[in-house]
Amino acid sequence: MPRSGGGVQRVQSWPSVNADGGYSVLQNMGLTREDLENDVLRKSYARVKHNLPLVPEDEFYASLERILAGWNPARDLWVFGYGSLIWNPLFHYVERRPASVHGFHRRFCLRSRTGRGSIENPGLVLGLDFGGCCNGVAFRIAADQARQELTLIWRREMVLGSYAPRWVKMRAGRSQLRAIAFVVNHAHPHYARTLPLDTVIRTLATAHGRFGSSADYLYQTVDCLAAHGIHDAYLVALREQVMAATGGVHHPVDCPEVGA
Repeated sequence: MPRSGGGVQRVQSWPSVNADGGYSVLQNMGLTREDLENDVLRKSYARVKHNLPLVPEDEFYASLERILAGWNPARDLWVFGYGSLIWNPLFHYVERRPASVHGFHRRFCLRSRTGRGSIENPGLVLGLDFGGCCNGVAFRIAADQARQELTLIWRREMVLGSYAPRWVKMRAGRSQLRAIAFVVNHAHPHYARTLPLDTVIRTLATAHGRFGSSADYLYQTVDCLAAHGIHDAYLVALREQVMAATGGVHHPVDCPEVGA
C-alpha cells in the first residue's frame, strides 16, 4: 500500500510578503504536500523583490521530461534522499530503505535566503556534490504514480534551479539500482564552493527562515539518518559544534518509519 511522506504540522498559514519584499513571519512553517500541490513555493518566491532566480516554467517542466526520458514507465522509480527528503519527503512512496551513492558526498554548500535563512542572514542547506560516497535513503515510487509524485518533488527542489537532477547508480542492500538524485548546481548563485568551517558553524547556529532554523535542519538530518542506521561523522561533528555555539539542548525528533 502506498505510503505518504506526510509533512510536519503547519503552525499557521503561509507568511505574508511585506511591501519591501520581506516576510512578516519567521516561525517554523513546515512545508506540506498541499503546498506542493498548489505550487506555493513558486508563487511565494515570485512575490519576493530580492530577485530570487526562478526557473522559467517551460524550462522547469523540460527538465522533468529530460529525467523521465531515462525511465522505463513499466517499472517503479527510485529517488535518492540525503537531506530533508529523508525526514519530510511529502511524496507518496511504496518503500524506503538505506542506500549509498558513490562519486558524490553531502555537504552544506547551498545558501538558503528564504527557507532556512533570510536575505540579511542566509542559511545553509545540504547539497550533493562530486567526490566520495554518500549514505542516504532510497524511496521507491510506484510506476503509476511516478509522474505525479515527481512533479511535486520538482516543485519542491527545482523552482530556484539550485540542483541539477541526474540518474545515478545506487546500492541498496544487495541491489544495484538507478535513482534520481539532486546534485548541486555549480553554476547557481546560491552555491557556496568553499566555506571555512567557522563560517558554516556560525551560519547554522544563527540563520532562521520560514521553515525554521538551519540548526534544526542539521539536527533533523542527523537524527533521521541515525534512525536508518547511518552515522555521518561530518554532520555529527557539526551538530556538536553548533550546539556548543548556541548553548542549546537538542531533543531528537521522530522520523518516518524505517523500512516502510
